[in-house]
Amino acid sequence: MNILLINHYAGSVRHGMEYRPYYLAREWVRQGHRVTIVASSESHLRSQAPSLDGRPRLLETIDGIDYAWLATPPYRGNGAARVRNMLAFVLRLRREAARLAAALRPDAVIASSTYPLDIWPAHRIARLAGARLLFELHDLWPLSPMELGGHSRWHPFIMLLQAAEDFACTRADAVVSILPRAGAHLEAHGMAPHKLHLVPNGVDPGEWEGPRAPLPPALAGAFEALGRNGNFVLGYAGTHGVANALGTLLDAAARLQGRPVAIVLVGDGPDKPALRRRAAALGLANVHFLDPVPKACVPALLGRFDAAYLGWRRQPLYRFGISPNKLIDYMMAGRPVLHVVDAGNDPVAEAGCGLSVPPDDPRAVADAVLALMALSPAQRAALGRRGRAHALANHTYPVLGRRFLNALSGEPRHG
Repeated sequence: MNILLINHYAGSVRHGMEYRPYYLAREWVRQGHRVTIVASSESHLRSQAPSLDGRPRLLETIDGIDYAWLATPPYRGNGAARVRNMLAFVLRLRREAARLAAALRPDAVIASSTYPLDIWPAHRIARLAGARLLFELHDLWPLSPMELGGHSRWHPFIMLLQAAEDFACTRADAVVSILPRAGAHLEAHGMAPHKLHLVPNGVDPGEWEGPRAPLPPALAGAFEALGRNGNFVLGYAGTHGVANALGTLLDAAARLQGRPVAIVLVGDGPDKPALRRRAAALGLANVHFLDPVPKACVPALLGRFDAAYLGWRRQPLYRFGISPNKLIDYMMAGRPVLHVVDAGNDPVAEAGCGLSVPPDDPRAVADAVLALMALSPAQRAALGRRGRAHALANHTYPVLGRRFLNALSGEPRHG
């Protein structure tokens, strides 16, 4: 099968996030399929941009996956420049639709960008090639900018996004959703129930096998010092942003002062300076901010945690469900998880791998930390094993790649 995957923000192990398109495509290549990823040259998620050097496009092959990078204007933040970047990518795709259909002759075309606007050029390519059309839902747009950003449903860009989502729901041959509770929303916008396939986020099991890349010496020394003091280490690894409920964790840390608990926050992000100031103002000697580590060091890092923290703010948008990559890493590391959540699903409860408490409740978080501390090492290890078993059965890319291929099978039905 020839598969064309369109994802504005697609990355690779060479370029950084977003990783999901790369890992799925690599699985399909391993199973004998030909895969081309079409992506924008500009993305706020990647750590390294492709080098187009003024060319309109760049073609390269990474681990058997053919990449086509299309030149788009740079942007920063979430303002008008990002919108222009989106529109530029979609218009480039539309102009190149006939060429892509003729050159690649895809059997399946996947519209997979975070926003739904790429469904229109994807539909055109699929129609020209006689291919099956699939829409992959990452986040609910335009609902996300409406509920999180306060944008009016009558804003022209929001109306354009809504038209694209409606088109995707009615015209795609199949819909893959990362969000497990999005079905009713998609049906309300025209999707037939039988079209929906759930394929959550995943992990590459190979990254968790064999020798682990060691932690940088300074970081390893910090954990050794915490261990010598007999602390129970509750760790967080990832972006320090408002959405990650780290403020609630700091308030819980204030309640845990004097206990043998060390709360370690590893990573970076826009909220980190404010979190540092808040911890200093509260006099939190039990909170430690550490620098981010390379992706290869994540298994070794998580192995230093006695338990791992994952938090969410109270947000109605989460009623459609969550599928956090960070949680899958925690599960693969065999760490019990303290989950602060109010959502349409709770993967920690489903896996039986930790404790879940409601958002914005520092007392509940502190009590949960003490409850995890009170468990024996064997009991915490049992929680970790359940999480790892759940991840291996449901969240590895070999499993998810096969599940996604089920959605790609069948005859094209779009018009």
